[in-house]
Amino acid sequence: LPLLAFSTMLYFQVVILAATVMLVYYCEFTDTFSPAQQGFICRDPALSKPDPGPEQDSRIQPVILYSVVGGLPVVLVRWNIITMQATNGMTFNDDKVVVVGDCCYVNPMVRRTFRFLGVYVFGLFATDIFVNTGQLVTGSLAPHFLAVCQPNYTALSCQDTVQFISQSDACNGDTEDIMRARMTFPCKEAALSLYTAVYLAMYVMSCVGSRGGRLPGPLLSLSLVSLAMLTGFNRVAEYRNHWSDVIAGQTIGGAIAVFLLFFFFYIFSLLLCCHIHINPRQDSAAFSQL
Repeated sequence: LPLLAFSTMLYFQVVILAATVMLVYYCEFTDTFSPAQQGFICRDPALSKPDPGPEQDSRIQPVILYSVVGGLPVVLVRWNIITMQATNGMTFNDDKVVVVGDCCYVNPMVRRTFRFLGVYVFGLFATDIFVNTGQLVTGSLAPHFLAVCQPNYTALSCQDTVQFISQSDACNGDTEDIMRARMTFPCKEAALSLYTAVYLAMYVMSCVGSRGGRLPGPLLSLSLVSLAMLTGFNRVAEYRNHWSDVIAGQTIGGAIAVFLLFFFFYIFSLLLCCHIHINPRQDSAAFSQL
């Protein structure tokens, strides 16, 4: 019966994660969903910033941002395990739990680490879905929208008068650039960076900071959050997003991270930190829930 319950729970977790990945794929790499076609005002100062160019020209390039978002959690968890082993003298062979019958064994530390990273990945994909949904529904225009739109003001009878342009074919610029300039609210980079920073900051404060003294944990946590905030500031400085886009993105990313941290708080306080050595034979009921 416990094995059946564990298998059922694992099955539903895999299904949920797979559905989340598929939804992210359709939002990111296909044109299944299109953003709302929002109109604009002729020569609107809020939309007349210079074109900052492709994302690869940004000070914080996408390859750097996504490498940090994807790799930093693994590095921190691995560093915490090595530090814990050096401090407490624990090894992966100290305790094992039976998963299937008498043949398959999984170390509790490995299992807890994969659960921690699994929750992190799920939250990362959930943040991406929330942001993409907001961008598609609102169709908010970037500060440099008019620079890439290149509207013909003469044909639109908009030389000397201020009027609202609602035609979907009013732009003459590159189609892909226009499409990206219509998807800025909320800011995805701000959301993903702050989600990662808050999630890892709580992990550092709960697990790493308690063994490293009073200052290293808060310092590292504050550094993570500060770098995430700077990512949003950079988006505004380069005219890629409005302040409202960045604030909304940071709110979504931070809210999802806080929700997951409170919902799975036992992962940090009991299971990942391992301040004390846990005997799996005495706590088999607790391990069966993980």
